[in-house]
Amino acid sequence: MTFVPNTDSERAEMLKTIGVEKFDDLIANIPSKFKITEPLNLESRLSELEAFKLMDKYAARNISAVSHICYVGGGAYDHYVPSIVGSVLQKPEFKTAYTPYQAEVSQGTLQVMYEFQSMICEITGMDVANASLYDGGSALAEACLMSNAHNRKSKFLFAGTVHPSYIEATKTITAGREFTYESFIKSDGSADLDALEAAMTDDISGVVVQTPNFLGNIEDVYAIEKIAHSKKALFIVVTNPIALGVLEAPGNYNADIVVGEGQSLGISLSYGGPYLGLFACKQEFVRKIPGRLSGITQDSEGTRCFVLTLQTREQQIKREKATSNICTNQGLFMLAATVYMTTMGKSGIKEVSEQSFHRAHYLAKQISQINGFKLINTLPFFNEFVVETPVDASTIISEGIPEGLIAGLDISRFMPNRKGLMIAVTEKRTKEELDKLVEFLKKYQV
Repeated sequence: MTFVPNTDSERAEMLKTIGVEKFDDLIANIPSKFKITEPLNLESRLSELEAFKLMDKYAARNISAVSHICYVGGGAYDHYVPSIVGSVLQKPEFKTAYTPYQAEVSQGTLQVMYEFQSMICEITGMDVANASLYDGGSALAEACLMSNAHNRKSKFLFAGTVHPSYIEATKTITAGREFTYESFIKSDGSADLDALEAAMTDDISGVVVQTPNFLGNIEDVYAIEKIAHSKKALFIVVTNPIALGVLEAPGNYNADIVVGEGQSLGISLSYGGPYLGLFACKQEFVRKIPGRLSGITQDSEGTRCFVLTLQTREQQIKREKATSNICTNQGLFMLAATVYMTTMGKSGIKEVSEQSFHRAHYLAKQISQINGFKLINTLPFFNEFVVETPVDASTIISEGIPEGLIAGLDISRFMPNRKGLMIAVTEKRTKEELDKLVEFLKKYQV
C-alpha cells in the first residue's frame, strides 16, 4: 500500500510488536485466489479538469428529470426546488446529516429542528412532531411500533392500497415483534370498509390508511376513523404533505399518528433517496414518540434557548426502555424541508398543491379520450392516477425515452397482480408538456 505514509523500519517495528514477521501474515486467513498480486489495470491518473470531463461524459448517459419530462410518481415527485434551498444547505454550519452531540452548543441546528417540527404540526394538524426519520417507509414502521408500545397489541389492519414498499419496510423493521398485518382492498384499489369493519376486534393495535393512496386516490378517511376508534385502535394516516395544501389535515379527522414522505418538500429525486420521514402524533403519545425532539426552555440567565427534550432514545436510556432504535434524523434534508416551507409559506404550498391537482386532472381527461386508454377507477384523486393501456406500460415507458419523456411508472413493478401506467403531475409540468404526452400516447390508440 504505497499510499500509507510509514517507512519500512516503522512497519517492521509494528509487525514485530504484534508478533508477526510480515504483512501477509495478517491476512493469511484470506484464500490466495482472492488476493490481487499484480498491479490493477487502471487508466492513467487524471487532472481535476480531465476528471470532471470524464464524469460529465458518464453523467450524460443518465435519464433524469432534467433531461426528460418526468411523470414518475409512486412516492417521489418532480416538484420544483427553489434555489435558496440549495444555497442554505451549502452553509458549512449546517452541512451535516446528523444532529451534533452536545447538541445545545448548536443552537442554530436545534432552532431549525424546532421550526421544522412546528411547521409539520401546522401542515398535519397534529400536536407534536419529531425532527424527522429516515423516510416514509421507516416512519410507518415506527408508527406501528409506537402503537404497539401504547396498547400492547400486535395486529394491524391496512385500509386500502398502502405503498407496497412501505408495507415491506414495516414488516422488515418489525420482524422480531411477531406483528400481524392484513389488508382490506376492493377491486378498485380503495379501502373495503365493510370487510374492515367486520375484521375489527378488541385486539387490533392500529388501522393504517394512506391518502392519497398508492394508486393516487383519496380514501374515505372519516369512515375509516370511525371504524378504527370503534374498537379503540389507533388511527394511523400516511399522507403526502403537498396534498395537504388542498386536502383536510389529518388532525382535523382525529388521526392519532400521521406519517409520510417529506421528499416533496424541497428535496430532489436523487435516484430514489435518501429522503425524509415525517412523524407527528397527538400530545398524549409524546412520551412514546421515536427520534429526536427539539424544545424551548431558558438557560441559567433566563435567555431563551433550544434543547433536545424527552430523550428516550436507546443511546440515552436503557435499550429495552427506549422508544426507538432509529436514533437519528435526516438533519440536512430536514433543513431543506424547513427552508422550502418557510420560502413557500401557506399560500405557496397551497398553490403548488392546486396547480398539481388541476394539471393532473386536465391530463387524465385528455388521456381518457384516447381509444384504448381508461382510468382504472372513477375515484377522486390528487395529482396521480393509473390508466389501463392497450400495450404493456413498460413498452410505453421504454419507447417514450427517445421522445424525451419518462411517461410514468409500471405499477406491476410494485403490484404484480395489477397492470397499468401510473402518471404523476406536478406544478412543473406545462400545458405543452402535458399535450406532448397525450400526443405520444395516441400512437397506441386502438
